[in-house]
Amino acid sequence: MRKTFLYLRQHWQLYVIFLLPAFALTVIFRYIPMGGILIAFQDYNPIRGLLGSRWVGLKHFSRFLSSPDFLSYLANTLKLSIFGLLWGFPVPIILAFLLNCIHSHGIKRNIQLVLYMPNFVSVIVVCGIVRIMLSVTGPLNQFLSTQFNFMTMPGAFRSIYIASGIWQGAGWASIMYTASLSGVSQELREAAVLDGANLLQEIKVVEWPAIKDMVVIQFILQAGNIMSIGFEKAYALQTDLNLASSEIIATYVYKKGLLDGDYSFSTAVGLFNTVINVIMLLIVNKVVSKMNDEQGL
Repeated sequence: MRKTFLYLRQHWQLYVIFLLPAFALTVIFRYIPMGGILIAFQDYNPIRGLLGSRWVGLKHFSRFLSSPDFLSYLANTLKLSIFGLLWGFPVPIILAFLLNCIHSHGIKRNIQLVLYMPNFVSVIVVCGIVRIMLSVTGPLNQFLSTQFNFMTMPGAFRSIYIASGIWQGAGWASIMYTASLSGVSQELREAAVLDGANLLQEIKVVEWPAIKDMVVIQFILQAGNIMSIGFEKAYALQTDLNLASSEIIATYVYKKGLLDGDYSFSTAVGLFNTVINVIMLLIVNKVVSKMNDEQGL
């Protein structure tokens, strides 16, 4: 410890040069904007500014919680998040196991390229592709010989949102699991095969322990962000006829804050969403750690 302290003392300029930009960027873009949370407790006036606006306490929170649409927005957000987690979370894990079964490096590399490619497509472009595919004259209706406008069906919105999300992100999300599986001991794999283990038994005994901790951490993080649905995709897939299912808290905040200019109310709704996220993260982490021998975040 003494040698380390002396080294740091002698070369502190080097650490300042390398750490100061990152520290400054973090403070400027992460911590200073947190002061904007105060807007949620004010009748914010852009002319008077943050310090000159009138304080109203929990008025905007009460307004949102007493709104007749509050339960609808909350339910839509939770349904999209929970169903997306239940259907989408296992897919990257399954893909990683399937990729690990491919022994030809050339074939495996080509398949990975196809799986990873959708992640680099813009969300707006993906939404445009979805709209074209599901339009009345789109390929799906031509294949089914029907004329359904799927984008106007409230009951179809959730399936469209989740399925397109899995297609876009599952391949990229499987990278970390594939990397973990690459470190599996070949001796253990060969021993399992010699003992007569089939493919499922090999996955259970040899491969699953290698990615178990990674799966737990990713599940906690995703479950903790269960309310953090970005508004871009939901807003891009939204139509006047599917609002019953597509209007979530994120799109509501966008409309109230940027389109209607109700900054205080939209900040209060966003803060409420963040607080629920933090609570969910703590609860999920506690539950998973209890089920996983006290191993959580």
